[in-house]
Amino acid sequence: MSPAICDEAEIRSLLLHADRMVLWQSVTAWDDNSLQCQTLTHADPLNPLRLDDRLSSLHLGEYGAQMMAIHGALLARKKDGGKLAPGVLTALRDFEMHGARIDNIGAPLSGTARILLASAAGSIYEFEISAEGQRIASGRVSVNTL
Repeated sequence: MSPAICDEAEIRSLLLHADRMVLWQSVTAWDDNSLQCQTLTHADPLNPLRLDDRLSSLHLGEYGAQMMAIHGALLARKKDGGKLAPGVLTALRDFEMHGARIDNIGAPLSGTARILLASAAGSIYEFEISAEGQRIASGRVSVNTL
């Protein structure tokens, strides 16, 4: 994996997620408009999203949404030293998966998330997740701030 700007411990401090639901292990780059992450959690047999010892590609929507939360938390910390405001996932749109499963991918997953719209009321991001340079999922995620 690429060198981390934020490691897993720092990501855990940024998110409201707990334990194994923290899906990304490192942030490798970020700025005010986007971030890049890497992980091997999809290969973890204890991943809480697994069902019947498999991890569906459908769960890449959660991986995408979590990148959005990490980026929002980094922005909140940068702008005012604050924490990310709680929010609720309102939509996953134009979601495309390439393959049925991800637990059988041995390589790290790399993800990129980009802001399309951000306001006090919520945000919309687009994301892409790849493994070994091949896109395995993409879509848009919307969150409303509580």
